[in-house]
Parts: sequence; structure tokens; C-alpha cells
Amino acid sequence: MDKKNQVPIIDRPFIAWSIAGLILFSVVTFSIGTLPNLSPTTKAFLYYSEIVVVGLFSIEYLCRIYISTQKLRFIFSFYGLIDLLAILPFYLGLFIDLRALRLVRLLRLLRILKLARYNLAIFRFVRAIYLAKEELIIFTIASFVLLFLAAVGIYHFEHEAQPEVFRSILDALWWAVATLTTVGYGDIYPITGGGRLFTFGILMIGLGMIAVPTGIIASSLSDVRRQLEEERLRKEVEINSTLSPESDTKH
Repeated sequence: MDKKNQVPIIDRPFIAWSIAGLILFSVVTFSIGTLPNLSPTTKAFLYYSEIVVVGLFSIEYLCRIYISTQKLRFIFSFYGLIDLLAILPFYLGLFIDLRALRLVRLLRLLRILKLARYNLAIFRFVRAIYLAKEELIIFTIASFVLLFLAAVGIYHFEHEAQPEVFRSILDALWWAVATLTTVGYGDIYPITGGGRLFTFGILMIGLGMIAVPTGIIASSLSDVRRQLEEERLRKEVEINSTLSPESDTKH
């Protein structure tokens, strides 16, 4: 523990970014390991890399338990469980045939969730979504209503012309999703004049739908940045006023 700022050494920026680099490295090696016809040298490199990475993650996990004042609380916390799940599949593989437990190997991808521990931007984004949750909930409900109305509308225009394509509202709902999200797979499309005109209107609405949540989150992120900056300045003022010689003299 650093007595100057009371920040654990394991949470120092250099250690944090090193761990983040190891997380990304482990995900890359996991992806490379799925390639067919790898040479024995490459397989050996990937295997020993896995040992080194898991070893370092294990040391980090044990260190966090050691420095934690409430060890059980950390072990069963969200990040504690993520840290455990990031290394557990490797140790299980020493005793269990992973060919019969291939799904457990996918848990190694949970290591990338450990990046959340070291990224202030993720904290700001989550806080921004929380602040704008009511607007986002209303927008989500309105989006589902609009999807259903779009499906009903295109079904009305196209069912008689394409009964084998627009067989029901549910089939039309797939068209509504692809159209409102501006994906446009092209597997189902209108052929009547009314249906095409209706599709044009839905496409215009779809463009606006994409912009609305973006604007809500961007505005919320701006508010979060301002709040965090105000909190930081307020803490600095409180610390400076506490350490100021003039305040000691007055008392």
C-alpha cells in the first residue's frame, strides 16, 4: 500500500494497463487457437502463453484477496467472480477432459470483462445510461409499438400481392425490423405501389430512430462529465481548505 495516496500497488496505472494488455493478448491467442492446421510450434506457443497468462491472473486474483479488508465480500462480488471465472476453466482442464467440456473454455472470453475494472470511460457510460434510463425506456417502448404498427401496415399492403412472403403479421414483423434498423437484407420487400410508399415513410422514421438514443446518451454523457468534474473540484477545495495553514491558525 502506498502511504502517500493510499492506492494499492495492484491498482496503479502501470499494473492496470499491463493486466488489460494481458486480457487482450489472451483473447487474441484464444481466437488464433481456433484456426485449423496450426503447426506444432504455434500450438506449443499458444499453450505456454496460456500458462503464463493464467499464472499472472492467478497471482493478481490472490493479491486482491490478500489486500482486501473484506475478503469474502470481494470473492463473491461481481469483479471477484469475473476474476475467478477467468482462470477457473484452465485449472478445470487439468482434471477434466475439455473435449467433453468445450463450453467451459468459452468462459475464458470473460477475461475481457475485467477491462471494466480499469476503464473510467465504461463507468461514465454506465452512469450516463442510468441517468437517462427513463428516456431510454420510453424510447424502447415506442420503438416496439412502431415496429408492430409497421408490420401491420406492410401486411395490409402486401399480403394479397405476396401471400407466400407476407403470410402473417409475424412475417411482416421481420420486414419491419430489417427496415426500421436500415439493415435491408433484401430477402423480403414490397412490390406494390402502396407498399413501396409505406416503406419509404418507414425508412425515414428508421433514420430518426437511430439518432434519438444517440442524442440521449450523448447528452447524458455530457452531464456525467460535468458532474464528475464538479465533484473532483469540490474534493480538491475541501482537501486544500483542510490542509491550509490559515484554517489551522483560525482554529
